[in-house]
Amino acid sequence: MSNKTSPNPETTLPRDRELVMKVIPMPADCNANGDIFGGWVMAQVDLAGAVLPARHVRGRMVTVAVNQFVFKQPVRVGDILSFFSHVTRVGNTSITVEVEVFAERILAQGEYLKVTEASLTYVAIDAEGRPQPIPREDVKSPS
Repeated sequence: MSNKTSPNPETTLPRDRELVMKVIPMPADCNANGDIFGGWVMAQVDLAGAVLPARHVRGRMVTVAVNQFVFKQPVRVGDILSFFSHVTRVGNTSITVEVEVFAERILAQGEYLKVTEASLTYVAIDAEGRPQPIPREDVKSPS
């Protein structure tokens, strides 16, 4: 039975997440197969994932865990990548976020395909690199 009324989450941009970054991979970012290096994608996800926690921490923070990282489709040169994020957990010193990456293929403008999804945890740190509490008045519960 087909469900034509529900949008496909793999091809529809999320409305309940914030667009935190857009980037276009270039030929220098390719592996030997002509696809974009997974490590390049991971670095971009780490940058995008840090945007929302930075609003809470308002200081130094570090990535302490990549809890999950799934490459769903290859990323190609010229794709317009859109990174959507939302906070899933706020602890005393840490914040966990989910990041979803959608590609708009250069030859299929206006069509989107989820290429990557990840969950990362960041920790607020002081000047010496020790974990420090996240100010509670700035913390909003995840939606």
